[in-house]
Amino acid sequence: MKPLTLKLWRDLRTMAGQVAAIATIIAAGVMVLIITVSNLDAIRLSTTAFYQQNNFADIFSEARRAPNSLVERANNIDGVSLAESRISTMVRIQVTDFEEPIQGRMISLPDGEQSQLNRVSILQGERPQRGQNQHVVISQPFAQAHNLQPGDRIEAIMNGQLERLTITGIGLSPEFIYQLGPADLLPDYSRFGIFWMNREAMASAFDMTGAFNSISVSLQSGAAQEPVIEQLDQLLEPYGSRGAYHRSEQISHQFIEQEIEQLEVMAILLPVIFLGVAAFLLNVLMTRIIRSQRQPIAILKAFGYHNHEIVRHFLSLTFVIIILGVLVGAVVGTWVAEPVAAIYAEYFRFPEFRFQTQPASIVLAAAIALAAGFIATLRAVYKAAKRAPAEAMRPPVPLSFKKSWLDTPLFRQRFSQPVRIIIRNLMRQPLRAILSVFGIALSGGLLLLGSYMFTAMDHMLDIQYRHLLRMNLEVHFIEPTNETELSTLRAQPGVRYAEGFRQVPIRITHSRQQYRTSLLGFEANSHLRQLNDDPTRQPELPTEGILITDYLADYLGVKPGDNVTVEVLSDTPRTLDITVADIVSEPLGLGAYMERRALNRLLREGPSINGAWIIHDQQEQELLFSRLRDMPQIVSIGQISDAEREIREYLDDTILVTMAVLLLLAGSITFAVVYNNARIIFAERERELATLRVLGLTRGEVSAILVGELAIIVMLSIPLAWLIGTGFSWSLVTGMSTDLFRVPFVMDRFMYAFSAVGVLLAASLSIILILRRLFRLDMMSSLKTE
Repeated sequence: MKPLTLKLWRDLRTMAGQVAAIATIIAAGVMVLIITVSNLDAIRLSTTAFYQQNNFADIFSEARRAPNSLVERANNIDGVSLAESRISTMVRIQVTDFEEPIQGRMISLPDGEQSQLNRVSILQGERPQRGQNQHVVISQPFAQAHNLQPGDRIEAIMNGQLERLTITGIGLSPEFIYQLGPADLLPDYSRFGIFWMNREAMASAFDMTGAFNSISVSLQSGAAQEPVIEQLDQLLEPYGSRGAYHRSEQISHQFIEQEIEQLEVMAILLPVIFLGVAAFLLNVLMTRIIRSQRQPIAILKAFGYHNHEIVRHFLSLTFVIIILGVLVGAVVGTWVAEPVAAIYAEYFRFPEFRFQTQPASIVLAAAIALAAGFIATLRAVYKAAKRAPAEAMRPPVPLSFKKSWLDTPLFRQRFSQPVRIIIRNLMRQPLRAILSVFGIALSGGLLLLGSYMFTAMDHMLDIQYRHLLRMNLEVHFIEPTNETELSTLRAQPGVRYAEGFRQVPIRITHSRQQYRTSLLGFEANSHLRQLNDDPTRQPELPTEGILITDYLADYLGVKPGDNVTVEVLSDTPRTLDITVADIVSEPLGLGAYMERRALNRLLREGPSINGAWIIHDQQEQELLFSRLRDMPQIVSIGQISDAEREIREYLDDTILVTMAVLLLLAGSITFAVVYNNARIIFAERERELATLRVLGLTRGEVSAILVGELAIIVMLSIPLAWLIGTGFSWSLVTGMSTDLFRVPFVMDRFMYAFSAVGVLLAASLSIILILRRLFRLDMMSSLKTE
């Protein structure tokens, strides 16, 4: 074996602790990169394949009731490749042995045929044949939630009539990859499902013979969407158009795109943090190794080794550390990526979830890690190789020794000799001390980031479901009804309090920005719905103007006092210019609000509502549900507790799983970094500590010097770790804000305490291990000259 190769393996064995520490950090960055990139590719590939195979539409529009003759005119619009009409409506579903309310969306299929757009992939059974008017295909998630199979029967209340339906098949549609109820933020497969039925049967049940209320359009290649949307709106306007919209505004597609954006943020931010920390520590390690090996390097050059061989030797050391981290990260990342993919497959339903660990992601991770490592160490290595042998053979220039305030009588009387040695060592090499402080602070910042997400998510959900939403139930009516319907609800068993609301879909526009959302009107002094996540600031609902959420305001670029254009997308569409009265902050969803009676006036209707919030006694819940199900005007019943449970499960299964892994890695990295610094301090002080022992200092005094120096560095690093962790948290929160939720930027004492305690525990364990080495120190060997 060549001498330099022997030296390489000897150095690695000597620095096993530091090597393991840095390799662990690299492994963490590589693992996160592989997990996020693999799942990102899986979602993209699965979505693209499903859209193409099932001909997912580009534009969608709904109307109240339009004649079928309009379909041909829609097909003649410039840029339209194909237009297909259908019937789509909400129904109430009843399943044996499930007492809670279920709502469903019923969509028509061409009698006995496959749709041309938004085709349904049949996973079990078959589509209803022509003439099978009491047969349906149901969505796979709903079937799994209720253990339903082809041949089973369910009941549906269709247009006020109870119908008994037979399941002929189980399927999935690209339109409902993310299967979401109309008032839900997250899928609830047991309480919401998609159902497909022959068009003839639906037309008969909903008085839609010769008519449709939904149309889907695919565009020709290269066709612009806006002209088609405008002409489609004009075509359907006399028939209660609710506004055409592009695929980018379709609910399922929106959620997929937001998940992709979040994964892209995580695929960049987290690996950059980990690999940046690793690069910094590699630079520190290699600089100190080269400094401590001045004379061996000079001897090698004196024996004829060229500069490039010296450079290659030390870069090989860097290479081994990086490759070790990459290999561990690749193995663990590949092993963990598939279970994470299974979680995504639960929320995003594809006929085939095309997950496979991409070799390209491993190559990318290795390339990034190697580039970061070599860039971090190349300057120190090159500087060492360029030094002349005669210069390198000389010992380093001694540090400047002179009297300072440490030698004044007052300081000498108040502090012992070991304390003065500790402070003098730190003052004489401030850059080294600063780098040590910064390295430990980076790991403490990672600890704070890991704990931040858990606390912030709890805070976010507490705001939404303890402060903003104070009701138990939310019911929706089939049609807007007079507010006197509240009296009927208040008379139901177990109802303690009820408030009505009016909600309409809108498109809100400012300048060139627009967004589809809903406008919610409720009582000015509501007891069940608050408007701001800050309890100390509760704006009043305006009788003139609207309130909008801060995230929507930022998207539109508006502030209080600005005017926005609001297009009401209901059966009686109208366009209004409304002033933004105020901006409120809410963690979930994007919305607009105004006082209910003011909204009624804008809509030119009487005191109507189309939903209600209810507080009820839990003991009478089953009886109340039974009574509500018997009311044909109620189309859906939602439990707030179920909504909270669903979003907690979603966050637990996705973001918090990643954060838990991050927290475990941050803990191990913190120990690795602190121990790495302790080992380096001990290695650089070994000769000095042995000298002090020979001069008569006790083992305890020598230990105090070593421990004291590390303790000061650790204590100085904690406030900086808090600052760095706060910055990491802000970056993650900013990057992960979506239409679904915005994690609040809220820091509390627990996070800072957790970070500090983690660093202190790592320091304590490192000190124990270093003291073992100190107590076994061979003074004679340490004092020998090199």
